[in-house]
Amino acid sequence: MYERILMAVDRSDAAERVINAARDLALLSDGEVWVLHLREREVMYRGGYALLESDTEAQSVVEHATQVLHDSGVKAHYEVRNTLFGQAGVEIVDAARAHDAGVIVMGSRGRSDLAGLVLGSTAHKVIHLSDRPVLVVR
Repeated sequence: MYERILMAVDRSDAAERVINAARDLALLSDGEVWVLHLREREVMYRGGYALLESDTEAQSVVEHATQVLHDSGVKAHYEVRNTLFGQAGVEIVDAARAHDAGVIVMGSRGRSDLAGLVLGSTAHKVIHLSDRPVLVVR
C-alpha cells in the first residue's frame, strides 16, 4: 500500500491521533514513516523574525512521535524544519516529494469553515497543493 509515509505533527490536541493513524497505516503496509515538525517563524517589522517555538520544544515533538512509532515496530525518521508563518503547507508538500512519500498524514485543528476561510488552513493548503493522497486526522 504505502511504503513511505510523511507524518506532519505539531503540538495540537490531534497530535496523538495523527501518530496513531500513521502507525496503523505503516503497520498495514510494512512502511516507514518520516516525522516532520515545522518551526514557524513570524516575520517582524524591519526585516527580523521570531521563532514561535524553541529548539527543545520542537525536538521533543518529533522525538516523542518517533519513539511511539519505534515502540510499535515501525521504522521512523524525523526532522525539524524552519518555515515562515503561513508557509507550512508548501513545506509539507515539498518534504513529501523529497522523501518520495506515498501519503501525507496530518492533523486538522478543526477550525470552523469561516475561520478556515479567513485564516487559511494548513491541511486545506496541503490537500490542494499535493500530488499524492492526504489523510487528515481530526
